[in-house]
Amino acid sequence: MNVSGLVWAVTLVALTVVLLADLLIIGRRPHEPSVRESSLWVTFYVGLALLFGAGLWLTAGASVAGQFYTGWLTEYSLSVDNLFVFLIIMARFSVPRQYQQKVLLIGIVLALVMRGGFIAAGAALISQFSWVFYLFGTFLIYTAVNLARQGDSAGEEFKENVLIRWSRRALPISRGYDGARLTVREGGRRMFTPMLVVMIAIGTTDLIFALDSIPAIFGITHEPYLVFTANVFALMGLRQLYFLLGGLLDRLIYLSYGLAVVLGFIGVKLILEALAENNLPFVNHGVPVGWAPHIPIWLSLSVVLGTLAVATAASLIKSSRDRRRELTEVR
Repeated sequence: MNVSGLVWAVTLVALTVVLLADLLIIGRRPHEPSVRESSLWVTFYVGLALLFGAGLWLTAGASVAGQFYTGWLTEYSLSVDNLFVFLIIMARFSVPRQYQQKVLLIGIVLALVMRGGFIAAGAALISQFSWVFYLFGTFLIYTAVNLARQGDSAGEEFKENVLIRWSRRALPISRGYDGARLTVREGGRRMFTPMLVVMIAIGTTDLIFALDSIPAIFGITHEPYLVFTANVFALMGLRQLYFLLGGLLDRLIYLSYGLAVVLGFIGVKLILEALAENNLPFVNHGVPVGWAPHIPIWLSLSVVLGTLAVATAASLIKSSRDRRRELTEVR
């Protein structure tokens, strides 16, 4: 897939315009969105992703479109898992509900910029060293095992990273919020509000999550353009999804198990690809492994979609049964 500089430029401009429009809407009227508003925005962003994939289908073929859809679905599902941590961060810092939209959007914009760097670095490594797939695949399998071990407790704990702790100590932080402002003047001194620390927490936390999501999507497609656009479309609808799901998040008790299966599958797929292109002297005497099977994109899409559907359905059924049992015990 050869993507010209013009196509890159048009894509970046179009996505930037959408994000700026979103930011202006929030800046003019900070509020807690209703279920209807959140549903409309989520539908809009999902529709954009589907239309973008359809455009790829018409211009580049079904295989490229399938890679985009699989990558987008994988990144979107991993982003839903991120929302658990976002909820904890908002509660930890007592962020007023009407200002949480701005926090999420700015944090997501920061994450997009940082992920862009990750994608560029990953693409450069892959183009030069095919053995990087061994590292990516092993890391994803390791992450999948840890995620499966944590089970439904995954994401329940949030530990402040080094940057957050440093900002608390080194920066002059005011005692309370002043709307959605980042700075405030107290006693004649300019100070940062806790909003800045919250944005740092959101941005850096999503960057940490990128450590598994970026290798995961490179396991689906090697095209930087598809990797970047899949990430952008997944993150663009994340803010509205946060408010739409709300209390539903704690009902997705098997989501972590589903994501563990997806990451493990992609990790195995990466290692198989590395074996098929092997040039490491200590693996099969430095020659490609002929028996390593190629996993087609339709199978990858089926596994990702099927696993997430089963995990979601099982979670909702289990949660519904637990609630009925609780109601029965109360009576």
